[in-house]
Amino acid sequence: MGPPRRKMLATAEETLTPPDDLSDTQQIVRAIKATGNNIYLVEQADKKQMLVELPARFRSTIWIKRSSYVVVDSKGQEERDNKICGEIVNVVRDEKAWRKAPFWPKEFVKQQVVLAGSDDEEEEQSRVGQMPSSDESD
Repeated sequence: MGPPRRKMLATAEETLTPPDDLSDTQQIVRAIKATGNNIYLVEQADKKQMLVELPARFRSTIWIKRSSYVVVDSKGQEERDNKICGEIVNVVRDEKAWRKAPFWPKEFVKQQVVLAGSDDEEEEQSRVGQMPSSDESD
């Protein structure tokens, strides 16, 4: 049985707006992939990769997609004897609002989608579902 609905809604609402500032042990990172058992491989702004843990309050409530951003807290992780370097404390859901915050890393620039292809492919796609022209042979 999942968590109560009011708890799920409260958790989802808390991730919509960015905090006023981040502590010294917190940083914004990009999720690369889920490795299993609520452990995620993330990439820091300086391109270093590390493993982080998703706490129980986010499990079955918020899903983290590849290339999405999360806030990781590394406080208290030094005394643990494993490869996990931090814990996810917040999930960036409204990226536009978060990008306006002063603590957003400059290295995470907005990526634009560029469609690779030539004019011939666009021409082929535009003729899909149409009858072939009379000058084309069988």
